[in-house]
Amino acid sequence: MSDLDEAIELHRAALLLRPSGHSDRSILRDRFQQRGMMSDLDEAIELHRAALLLYPSGHSDRSILRDRFQQRGMMSDLDEAIELHRAALLLRPSGHSDRSSLQDRFQQRGMMSDLDEAIELHRAALLLRPSGHSDRSSLQDRFKQRGMMSDLDEAIELHRAALLLRPSGHSDRSSSLNNLANSLRDRFKQRGMMSDLDEAIELHRAALLLRPSGHSDRSMSLNNLAISLQDRFQQRGMMSDLDEAIELHRAALLLRPSGHSDRSMSLNNLAISLQDRFQQRGMMSDLDEAIELHRAALLLRPSGHSDRSSSLNNLANSLQDRFQQRGMMSDLDEAIELHRAALLLRPSGHSDRSKSLNNLANSLRDRFKQRGMMSDLDEAIELHRAALLLRPSGHSDRSMSLNNLAISLRDRFQQRGMMSDLDEAIELHRAALLLYPSGHSYRSKSLNNLALSLQDRFRKRGVQSDLEEAFSVYSQLSSLSHAVSRTHLNAAKSWAASADIFNHPSALLAYNVALKSLDQQVALLSSSSHHFDVIRRAVSSLATDAFSCSVRRGALTTAVELVEQGRAVFWTQLARFSTSLDELCVSGDAGMVLAEEFKRLSFLLRNAFDQSEDQSPQIRQLTIQWDEVVSRVRLLPDFSRFLLPPLFSDLQKAAEDGPVIIVNAGQRSCDALIIHSAGDPVHVPLDIKQAELSEFSSEFQSLAQQFGSSDYQLTLVGILRKLWNAVVDPVVQALKKSEVRPGSRIWWCPTAEFTLLPLHAAGSYEKGRDNLSDIYISSYTPTLATLVRARQQVSLDASSQHFVAIGQGNPVEGKELKCVAPELAVVARHVAPVISFTSLEDGNATVEGALDALDRNQWLHLACHGMPNRTQPFDSSFAMRDGPLMIKDIIRSNSQNPQFAFLSACHTTVGDKKSPDESIHLAAAMQFCGFRSVIGSMWSVDDEVARQVVSAFYRKLIGDSKRLDCTGAAVALHKAVRSLRKKIPLEQQIVFVHIGV
Repeated sequence: MSDLDEAIELHRAALLLRPSGHSDRSILRDRFQQRGMMSDLDEAIELHRAALLLYPSGHSDRSILRDRFQQRGMMSDLDEAIELHRAALLLRPSGHSDRSSLQDRFQQRGMMSDLDEAIELHRAALLLRPSGHSDRSSLQDRFKQRGMMSDLDEAIELHRAALLLRPSGHSDRSSSLNNLANSLRDRFKQRGMMSDLDEAIELHRAALLLRPSGHSDRSMSLNNLAISLQDRFQQRGMMSDLDEAIELHRAALLLRPSGHSDRSMSLNNLAISLQDRFQQRGMMSDLDEAIELHRAALLLRPSGHSDRSSSLNNLANSLQDRFQQRGMMSDLDEAIELHRAALLLRPSGHSDRSKSLNNLANSLRDRFKQRGMMSDLDEAIELHRAALLLRPSGHSDRSMSLNNLAISLRDRFQQRGMMSDLDEAIELHRAALLLYPSGHSYRSKSLNNLALSLQDRFRKRGVQSDLEEAFSVYSQLSSLSHAVSRTHLNAAKSWAASADIFNHPSALLAYNVALKSLDQQVALLSSSSHHFDVIRRAVSSLATDAFSCSVRRGALTTAVELVEQGRAVFWTQLARFSTSLDELCVSGDAGMVLAEEFKRLSFLLRNAFDQSEDQSPQIRQLTIQWDEVVSRVRLLPDFSRFLLPPLFSDLQKAAEDGPVIIVNAGQRSCDALIIHSAGDPVHVPLDIKQAELSEFSSEFQSLAQQFGSSDYQLTLVGILRKLWNAVVDPVVQALKKSEVRPGSRIWWCPTAEFTLLPLHAAGSYEKGRDNLSDIYISSYTPTLATLVRARQQVSLDASSQHFVAIGQGNPVEGKELKCVAPELAVVARHVAPVISFTSLEDGNATVEGALDALDRNQWLHLACHGMPNRTQPFDSSFAMRDGPLMIKDIIRSNSQNPQFAFLSACHTTVGDKKSPDESIHLAAAMQFCGFRSVIGSMWSVDDEVARQVVSAFYRKLIGDSKRLDCTGAAVALHKAVRSLRKKIPLEQQIVFVHIGV
């Protein structure tokens, strides 16, 4: 830049010496192109105007007005530039003139005559100076309008020739790199050769390096590189390409403020890349942002703008995606109108006509699915046929058209039953699949579509080979090489469901593949509770159905492994950040280094939980690095299974101190499996269907809301009796058969609707007959792995342990709790003599105070309001003086070897009712943060009852030993409740439950 700055100073000096003489003032424009300062460009324009007055028939570079138009978007600058260029051309017909202003005007107003004239002028210029400079991109523009490949091939050859004439150091080299890259990308879109796209990306990277911060064309290079990376993502499915594209588009948009002629392009391109990411990860925030950006772009592309049809099309696509998520018909109707408007602007011969035909067809098919009008479906099929004709062999979107036409024909077959439609659909799906190579982001969807159509034909004609082909197609899902997307997970779930229905031997493999895909999806999304909806949809009933399928096939240990893999997936991922690394540290130098790196990244990821969405790129980068470290650990001897889902032999350790009973509700059967410390699991079939269980669970939830306000004793006993007969008694009989002695401890691990029922309180409630609590002492665990982890933690020496009691009877929201102070006094009386004890009350019991106490103490007693949030479970909280202490705050806490927490608050085991298997509730948050033993409540707790239970509990826990041991909590709670049986109502006797060791 020093050469350019010196040149400008010399020109200024020369101008002073001959104010009315001739000087080339375009050097200021050169500096503007490097540094992007509008003042240089404005000064250059004024100097050119002055020069033009002094010698109207002389030579002056008029393209500077065009530069200003590109920055500020004023059409008057562009119109004036064109008139000046025309005048200059008349004065020196064989001289040099920049004809691209006509091209710019075409892009704003869409008149083909401007574009044709520009091409003729460029050809004439090229003849006059074959080795000189000429902008060859007009041929590319005409190709886009008329679709002639010869225009595009010629443009590429001209761009290659121009690049040779602009060696390293040439001021226009970046333009040539950029132009050649754009033409290669256009050719890739037509012929589908990946080599064209890879070369385009390398050329764009080279151009970007030559356009540093401040260069006037930097935003163009950022944009063009981003678009090419997006294209490559579509082909190879690597999320890193898509994430990089989004960051580049955001950077380009910042350089194109309001008024910049390319702002609409950046708004549009960022929106499309966010839409692509939504398709992969399912985050609604990406889709909502995309729609707002598309609307903003459309406003900047009024009637006549050459890119208006693109904006209409893209906004319509994103509205359609949103309709598919939220089901609002207004989104779909608007999408159809926009697609129709776009199609009118893309007449026969327009290179994007096939896109509009395809997209309008898709939205009409969506409307048919909602309203059932056959005319919508028939029109969709005709439009898909027309699009396919415009996408001949080699066209990069041919596979999409084959697939979409096939889907619509299958829909029509399901309505009218014509086998010809189904046969054609299968042929089209086969042809589409051939065009999706391994690793393509749409391959798994294509495999699924073909398999579903083949199943339809098998049901109709019963030809065994169709069914065999369907499962042979599905089996390819087990070897997909690229990063797993939502579509891959959905295809794997479809395979599992189909194999289960047809009783196909691949069913367990299918569930395995689906759960592995789920694990990879969750790893990408677990950095924020905002993603919980996506995870909830992804999980659905996958784990419980996998368990049920395995049990029906007699694969009992597999059932345990699979159900464990697909439940509490959010917690499982978070728990990985706190994995014990003792063995890794002592395995050698490599292990030590990796352990340090793993600790560092895990700490950052855990602390980043639920931070602002702005940090998403950094968090994704951290996640990628974390994954790489995990992969490197698995290469070490003896660490090949590091952080992989545990095997049955690992999970069985949960039963070391007593049997664990998994109670599962699957769509096709309800079962219990009893896991003992040795031997195979014991299967107990349950005589209840999922639908009955659902009704039963809803009935109990309604009743629990009335506790404390009406006489419901008989109804409650009826429910507990029914629970005993259908579920708990068969398990008790099996335990007795396995010689589990009365008085022993047992652990319940319920799934689905079973998580909402008080299994520990089941019984016949008849004189002379035992209830469960008379036979065994019950605890719960959300998963077996959490119980194993809790068992493996070592109890610290009592002298180094600290106990904190936190009480908040006067929170900022919620009614006053009068018994909190007396309850804390009771805790202090029992506990203070045996352990280092502090209490936080009232003004000291703040969010900050509580979090600080969590970090410093191993034992916790919390007496306050519990506030479950059933729709945003991570916002469930304890009410402190200054506001809510939420689950998401607790997750970020850093407790040192925590032992026990008594949560004397309401609803602390109540989670998200749509996904009970995720166990997102206050008690589970404590357990996953490391507390080995937790007592929580299933519904509202009476203030006075809580005080009595707490007093009896600590008396029994400490007993004569005069010391605290968290493994005694379940027995102490059991004894405390028995001692109060005659003093408190039934629902308050069974409200508290024990979780953990």
